[in-house]
Amino acid sequence: MKKIITENSKPIKVWTEDLEESALKQLKNVASLPFIFQHVAAMADVHAGKGSTIGTVIATDGAVLPAAVGVDIGCGMCAVRFPFKVDVLSDLKQLRHSLERSIPVGRDRNINITDRAAESHKSLGLPPSLPASNKLHKWSAFQLGTLGGGNHFLEICTDQENYVWAVLHSGSRNIGKELAEKHIDNAKGLMRESLETLPDPDLAYLLEGTPEFKSYIGDMLWAQNYAKANRHEMMLRAIKDISFHVYKDARLLENSSTLFKIDCHHNYCQREHHFGKEIWLTRKGAVSARVGEYGIIPGSMGSKSFIVKGKGNPESFQSCSHGAGRKMSRTQARQTFTVEDLEKQTQNVECRKDKRVLDEIPSAYKDIDTVMKNQEDLVETVFTLRQLICIKG
Repeated sequence: MKKIITENSKPIKVWTEDLEESALKQLKNVASLPFIFQHVAAMADVHAGKGSTIGTVIATDGAVLPAAVGVDIGCGMCAVRFPFKVDVLSDLKQLRHSLERSIPVGRDRNINITDRAAESHKSLGLPPSLPASNKLHKWSAFQLGTLGGGNHFLEICTDQENYVWAVLHSGSRNIGKELAEKHIDNAKGLMRESLETLPDPDLAYLLEGTPEFKSYIGDMLWAQNYAKANRHEMMLRAIKDISFHVYKDARLLENSSTLFKIDCHHNYCQREHHFGKEIWLTRKGAVSARVGEYGIIPGSMGSKSFIVKGKGNPESFQSCSHGAGRKMSRTQARQTFTVEDLEKQTQNVECRKDKRVLDEIPSAYKDIDTVMKNQEDLVETVFTLRQLICIKG
């Protein structure tokens, strides 16, 4: 931990010296809320978001903040380690194109729903607030197994022992966004007469015990399960493509359950026990880091990523950062850098190098080595990954 800010009713414990003024203001706003439990924990990658900072752990007693969980409910990471080394990979561009054909990116969806994806979608049931005939739910079946846009990605990497990994970052797609926005609006509507008393309208909350709270929790948990199922389906497709690339058959897919795999949310809320009490814990851009628990901390496009084990530090509510964290907005990055800069910073990575991904240039992010140094009391590094292929949404 780098410092503790005690100007509010609840302290703010911070794991970085790199804290911009806008992020500090948002942290103070959250810490002033009456239902905050113990303190607010700002991770090493903390930066300003909408209403509250990204890279933050918020413990609440008797209420939840839908906008703090965010509109990509259940967004997180999945990683698989393969039983072979990098020298068996041949044409990386060909492999990238194969993966891009198998996994729709951006706003694209699946044209057809496979039996496996259909069964996975069916097993999730319905979001509690939606009727069976709802078009949003039907559409979500076509998006199961799709990457999405923004900073979502699929990467093929190699670790310090030269073993190959697949790493992906995605969430609950459009249905998670629509469900989240509905409940964020509900929270603001319920508080419309007292909204001006909040430091930010995006800190509108739902009180435990109300019908609106119950409805949100039900939809939120459903969306988190959908996000995990979405990552699982994409990873199976990646495993199949890599298997055919290496072995010319699907043997890795047929034995996928034997592969070393990690999956972790980093935008979510759940009941947890901390400091002697059951509370609601929101990790907004943060990963669970209980003792011995594996987690994934990506860097940026063209930099290192890390597979870590948690140390269970109670001061961070047993959490760590979810990545490097942005230091520039997307607009600022596009105005600052050129495609030539992108080509230079990703010269050893097989990826798109054009204006459409310019806002994901590595220099738009904080230095991942500094982020990892600042959270040595939260996690230990097990594997250090270097990107070979990067597919952005």
